[in-house]
Amino acid sequence: MNGTPVDVVALGESMVTFRPTVPGRLADVPSFDRGIGGAESNVACVLAAGGHRTRWVSRVGADGFGDHLVEAVGGYGVDVGAVRRDPARPTGIYFRTAGDRGGDSHEVAYYRAGSAASAMSVDTLDLDALRSGRVLHLSGITAALSADCLGLLYALTDGSTPGTVSFDVNHRPGLWRDPDDARVLLDLARRAGLVFVGEDEAEDAWGVTGGPDAIRAALPEPSLLVVKQGSAGAVAFDQDGRHFEPAPRVDVVAAVGAGDAFAAGFLSATLRGLPTAARLRHGHLWAAAALTVPGDLAAPPSRAHADRLVALGADAWGTLHLGPGWTEATEAADSGAAEEVRTP
Repeated sequence: MNGTPVDVVALGESMVTFRPTVPGRLADVPSFDRGIGGAESNVACVLAAGGHRTRWVSRVGADGFGDHLVEAVGGYGVDVGAVRRDPARPTGIYFRTAGDRGGDSHEVAYYRAGSAASAMSVDTLDLDALRSGRVLHLSGITAALSADCLGLLYALTDGSTPGTVSFDVNHRPGLWRDPDDARVLLDLARRAGLVFVGEDEAEDAWGVTGGPDAIRAALPEPSLLVVKQGSAGAVAFDQDGRHFEPAPRVDVVAAVGAGDAFAAGFLSATLRGLPTAARLRHGHLWAAAALTVPGDLAAPPSRAHADRLVALGADAWGTLHLGPGWTEATEAADSGAAEEVRTP
C-alpha cells in the first residue's frame, strides 16, 4: 500500500542523465553514458542504501526514460509505488559535460520544460503516500517547476503533515525566470521543521550576508536549521543553541551529489535520535562518500564504521583525511585517533 509508513518520503523530479564518455564540449562529445539524477530521489536512494525505509513520490512520463527512472530508483530499495505515470508529458532528461559543475567549461543542457513532474499537484499525487513518513523531504527545486508544484509545497507545509518536514533550499538560479521569485524559498523554509541551506545560497537567493548567525536571524522559525559552509563545515541551530562541526579533509573526485548525501546522512542520524553535533558529523561523512566517487550516488559508510568515526574526539576528528575507497577501510584504520583514513 502506498500509504504504508516509512522513515522518509522524498518528493521531487528526477531526470535521466547523460554523462559524456570523454571530456570536451557537448558539441564534440560523440557518446554518453546514461544515469539518473534528482536531488530528492538521491536522498531516498542513499538513505535506503543506509538501511532506512524510504519512498519516492513523483511523476514521470509513460515512456522508456520513465521506466528507467522507476526501475533504477527502485533498485536501491526505495518504494516507488506512488510514482505516477503521465501519458501526455515526457520524462525530463539532461546532458552535462564531464567536468565539475563549478568549472568554467562546464555545460548542462536541460530538457525538462513541460515534463511530467512539472504537473505535480495536490490533484495528481497520492497525498496519503506523501504524508506517510516520519520525515517528508522536500526541496526548492520543486517550487521552481510550475505554479502547481509550488502550490503543492505550500499544501504540504501548512501544518497538516504529521511527520517532520525537511526542506533543502537547493537554490538553482537557472530555474527561476526572475531572480526575485526565488525569495519564495525563504517563505517555504519558514514553514518547515528542518531546513538545509548553504551560506552561499542564502546570499544568492535572499541577499542574506553575515554568515550562519545572520541566516538564523532571517530564519528563526525552523526548530532545526543547518547552514552548510562547504569544505569548512556546517553549523546547526536547535533549541540548545549553535553547534559547529568542521568537515574532514577530502580528496574530491567529483562534487556532484555531495549536498544530497549530506542531507541524507543528517537525516539518518536524526531518525536514530543522535545529538545534533553527531548528526552534523554523519552528514559530513555521507557527503565525503559522495565526493570520493565519480557519480551522483555513492553507498554511505556502514553504520558501525561511521559511528566509530563520529565518536572521535575533536582533535582526532580534525586529522581525518578521506580519499577514494575510504568507506571500505578496515575497522583498524578508523579506530586510531590520529590516523588518516585515506586511499592513495
